[in-house]
Amino acid sequence: MAHRAPLTALLLIFPRRSVFKYVLYVISVFITVATASTNDVFSASHSVNAATARARDIRYLLYDVNPPEGFNLRRDVYIRMASLVKTLRKDGDQDWVLVLPPWGRLYHWQSPDIHQVRIPWGDFFSLPGLQANVPVLEYEDFIAESGGPFVDQVLVLQNYAEGWTDGKWEEKVDERPCVDKLMYSKDKQGYYRGWFWGYEETRAHKVMCMSAQGHASILAPVLQGNITVKSVMLDRAETVLHDHYAGKDYWSTRRSMVFAKHLRFIGDEFRAKYLNSTDAGDHTVYNEDWTRMKAELGSAKGGSYLGVHLRRKDFIWGHRKDVPSLKGAGQENPYPDEKAEVGQELEDLKRMLPEMVQFEPTWEDLELLKDGGVAIIDQWICAHARFFIGTSVSTFSFRIHEEREILGFDPKSTYNRFCGDQEKECEQPTHWKIRWSLVVPSRGQGRQRSDRQEQLSAASSPWNQPEAAQVQPHLCLPAQQGWG
Repeated sequence: MAHRAPLTALLLIFPRRSVFKYVLYVISVFITVATASTNDVFSASHSVNAATARARDIRYLLYDVNPPEGFNLRRDVYIRMASLVKTLRKDGDQDWVLVLPPWGRLYHWQSPDIHQVRIPWGDFFSLPGLQANVPVLEYEDFIAESGGPFVDQVLVLQNYAEGWTDGKWEEKVDERPCVDKLMYSKDKQGYYRGWFWGYEETRAHKVMCMSAQGHASILAPVLQGNITVKSVMLDRAETVLHDHYAGKDYWSTRRSMVFAKHLRFIGDEFRAKYLNSTDAGDHTVYNEDWTRMKAELGSAKGGSYLGVHLRRKDFIWGHRKDVPSLKGAGQENPYPDEKAEVGQELEDLKRMLPEMVQFEPTWEDLELLKDGGVAIIDQWICAHARFFIGTSVSTFSFRIHEEREILGFDPKSTYNRFCGDQEKECEQPTHWKIRWSLVVPSRGQGRQRSDRQEQLSAASSPWNQPEAAQVQPHLCLPAQQGWG
């Protein structure tokens, strides 16, 4: 029996026929599943060579994010921290390594009776892929290398209490009193205790609050000059901004976040079995070594199905103007399902689309994959669809946009979203065009910044394209729907 848990979003895939026009009004959902690659060197199980690391004079940068933030926003913060490490390695003479914060205790991971703390990055991503961009280390490897579960100093980042001075925004960073209650407390030995990703034995020697306003690189002088300890943790790392959003460096780090091989393999198997979708037939051949992959824009065709990501639950009341009801536009009551359980919405959806196919992991599979793994599988399936429609301002949809951009899909087939039932002007997502960089710098070198990428409109809907009429509905719904 497949394991089911409360859903907060729906995932759909549609093969060829004309029902899709009906589906366009009726549903929002998102796709799933992961693919596999052939190069064993880029497997998810690889980790940093600890002996080599110990032989170097290393400084460690750790970080964490505001607890309520979801899986996909945390992936975005990783890009900011990777950029900071590149700046530290380029501008200084120290060998900085980024320590990957273990996954766990996320709001959207709501599957019951599943242990979801202390999850290493290698369960979800290819560590060699990350390593090809910036030196990284799993947290437990950091403990082994550094001599124990100790962090020398924690900097709790925060906004300035007074906001912008005279309405003027400027980059600055200062040690300040803590604005919010400090989430660390001293024990009897004088060490600071905190969440530390579920590692109760981890302790910090010093904790201080720091107000920061600006891009991630604004912290580099502080870390290189004022602070000389071996390991520094930035808590609330989402406070600082991207140094070069959508530039070559951003895309290099984003491309390096290759999904773990076993997750991509499961996704590819599902595509082949239920959607008649293969990389060869879909023109989405994938190179596990991301540094050697460069797909031309528009070269990917995708499988004969429609991928839809529709956020439910918190988005229904948090973004009610942007998220349609299940029955779509034209209702006298635009939100008839607002208080309904998502499970009931799923049953209604099955009746509307009897051809629906659903990716449902067994309880044993879910225990192994975790909610995060199932989310990645969903995204991988959506990334290979002929057309994709997402949810406004959802980072889950944003990450699918990026995957499809990397695979070479036409922007018109990717940057689309569902509109609210009463939304008069439905602006479509911005196309942030990929900036390719195939040359990876050697250790200690940084990349040059690139200009902010131009914004391209993706207002033209794929539903107005001649080929759209050939796509017939084939629905795929994941069992776990809690990822934002």
